[in-house]
Amino acid sequence: MHIRLLLVAAVAAVGLTVTATATAKGPSEAKIEGPGLSSPLLFKGSGEGPGTLLGDFTQQAGFFPAMYGQSPNPMLRAKPKRLGPRYRVTYTVPGPDNMADAVRQDLYPYARGGAVTYMKPGQTFFGREHTFGGWYRSTPALKRLLVQAGLPARAPALKSASGFPAMEVSIAGAAFAALVVVGAIFGRSSIARWLPNRSTFDSKGRNV
Repeated sequence: MHIRLLLVAAVAAVGLTVTATATAKGPSEAKIEGPGLSSPLLFKGSGEGPGTLLGDFTQQAGFFPAMYGQSPNPMLRAKPKRLGPRYRVTYTVPGPDNMADAVRQDLYPYARGGAVTYMKPGQTFFGREHTFGGWYRSTPALKRLLVQAGLPARAPALKSASGFPAMEVSIAGAAFAALVVVGAIFGRSSIARWLPNRSTFDSKGRNV
């Protein structure tokens, strides 16, 4: 009797999982924009599951647990560190009544420890549904897929507001600050040497 109850519960759990997967609609397109890309990467086709470029990407990027939620929950508990350059993924998700929603996800393919994605919770889709959201850690397969599609194999240098690489700007800023400090030291030293001579001259001038 006990074994029969366990079997019934297992079948029910599988049925719920299949139902949830079936109702989770995949995207028809994913557009990726970011540094090092002369034009966006565009994946089109079926995003329902693995086997196509778009389907493989959605699986590796954690689209379904981030969009609809999943049990057990694979999302990370905290934001990872050392993420590297950020890329923006815009999914086109077909909905009811031939309407489509745009859902956005941040992509960090060069994050330390493996590619990471982030979907903001609360994005509206299908009229009244909202994204589950969160941080997701992928496998090395995601970066390989992206590099094969045209992503640089190594992280491109981040640009500052001036248009120069951030590292070059920081080095230039440090060098300028060092020059200012050295100039201040030499200037103070010169003034200190000049002041005694001036006082001697003034005293001689008063004696005459």
